[in-house]
Amino acid sequence: MTTDNTAQSKLWWQDSVVYQIYPRSFLDSNGDGIGDLNGITMKLDYLKKLGVDILWLSPIYDSPNYDNGYDIRDYFQIMTEFGTMEDFDRMLEEMKRYQLKLIMDLVVNHTSDEHPWFVESKKSKNNPYRDFYHWAPGTDGKPPNQWGAAFGGSAWTYDVITGEYFLHTFTPKQPDLNWKNPTVREEVYKIMRWWLNKGVDGFRMDVINFISKVPDYPEGNTYEGGAYSDGRPYFVNGPRLHEYLQEMHEKVLRHYNIVTVGECPGAHMHEAELITNPSRKELDMIFTFEHMDIDGGRQETFASLVHRGNCENKWTPKLLDLRELKHHFTIWQKGLFGKGWNSLYWNNHDQPRIVSRWGNDSSQYRVISAKMLGTCLHFLCGTPYVYQGEEIGMTNVRFTSLAEYRDIETTNFHRDAIQCGLSLEEIMAVTFVKSRDNARTPMQWSGSLIHGGFTNDTINVKPWIEVNPNYKEINVETALNDSNSIFYYYQKLIQLRKVMPIIVHGNYDILHEDNEYIFMYKRFFEDNHEIIVACNFSQQPVTIDDSSLNERLQQNGQLLISNYNNDNINQKSNWLDFRAYESWVIELAAETK
Repeated sequence: MTTDNTAQSKLWWQDSVVYQIYPRSFLDSNGDGIGDLNGITMKLDYLKKLGVDILWLSPIYDSPNYDNGYDIRDYFQIMTEFGTMEDFDRMLEEMKRYQLKLIMDLVVNHTSDEHPWFVESKKSKNNPYRDFYHWAPGTDGKPPNQWGAAFGGSAWTYDVITGEYFLHTFTPKQPDLNWKNPTVREEVYKIMRWWLNKGVDGFRMDVINFISKVPDYPEGNTYEGGAYSDGRPYFVNGPRLHEYLQEMHEKVLRHYNIVTVGECPGAHMHEAELITNPSRKELDMIFTFEHMDIDGGRQETFASLVHRGNCENKWTPKLLDLRELKHHFTIWQKGLFGKGWNSLYWNNHDQPRIVSRWGNDSSQYRVISAKMLGTCLHFLCGTPYVYQGEEIGMTNVRFTSLAEYRDIETTNFHRDAIQCGLSLEEIMAVTFVKSRDNARTPMQWSGSLIHGGFTNDTINVKPWIEVNPNYKEINVETALNDSNSIFYYYQKLIQLRKVMPIIVHGNYDILHEDNEYIFMYKRFFEDNHEIIVACNFSQQPVTIDDSSLNERLQQNGQLLISNYNNDNINQKSNWLDFRAYESWVIELAAETK
């Protein structure tokens, strides 16, 4: 039985915390070295203990696995490595028993090249499925344009059967669907209804803002040193994007009490407001990439490796400028307040581990900086996302050879870097910092079992990707036995959201925005009820000169949470003296201001 959710009267997802599971790396229940659905079911009690409300699964559909499941061959079948549909049904039933909701990854900008639609589409220009994808003739033996693909190389691949090129904004194994074709859109809606009718509670929509392409595929700008042109102005936030999303809402989404989040690379504040404003009836929230892209360096370092014609590049990392990070967060916090809704994340399957990235993963500071980063994020306005292992402070991995990496984006970078003459030392240094495999190493359950308890305790079973060697120190078992662990700190962060409406619905303002080390902001209601959040992003002690604020904190403040656990935390003579990576949250109640 479906219900009309047009008015969005029950926005349950605003009060929720989402936990992302990368199934391949979560828990292997059958000893084949690959995480699976039964492994997820076995750990639902752990997730319930953490306190999260929604589980988001990266793709579990049938797939050749060229891009770890983001190349889907059959949307109505479970990937054999993950189990069966019966396993899925049992997992979903157990989630309902634990009062956990489930959102699925919806990947409909593209399919696998082994999907029956594409197999048919290749057969002839007159095939009924030809118009399911973007096909175009080349010119003088060249593609229709010089667009670069996201993972390297051309965005067009020639097919000898019909003598035309097909478009793929990612890899040639992931041809883009043609959303101009209404039959394609209706097939997508059928997929969505099928899963929603099974009882799932929403979708995370992969690169959903890529679905509308500018007709005739205009040429993009080619930057100096770039091998390909930048096609993003013609396939990111395209001309019919909002029309398609509103049609999706009308035909599918409004009939279910669900949550939707769109992954939207290249979507800025204006697009986010259009997509997430409830009155426009599109999606509930989006993933912005602005705050995740600010530590990408300039092209000059590896100019010949740049395929997207982008003046910033992921593989040329630079140090974090905290003032720039604060600037981006402030734009989004203020810009969407009362108009749309933010998604809040540091980590996911595409991002390196945040404690290694913007914290400090040394033995001295890993725990304290991980708690600081969690504090900073979870008190912002929006729905927080926790990525598996974040709650125990898992770190980036430092594999010793290129052969140990599995991610297609990373291996393509290795290939291109070698061709361009970079040394192994240079390649590995960048890979340690930026590879997506940093997020994809197996979940570390135990320090006493081989492979961290991810798979069978035997040397004969090899995980699909090696476990991070630090699993003996960093693991769930250790975290659960330590009352001061990151796990219990995240548990408290989640609990505070559930009992303090100001965290979910309060306004936001930045404090000391020019300070290069401290991220300080306040959340407030109009009745003068406030909370002050302060986070030191540096290893060095820092003092902020603000005697009036310190006086208010000393006289009227109540400490809600701090990542320093010593008994004298409430006796600080100056709250604005910060130790390394120190964070705290203080409530200033309206009646005491």
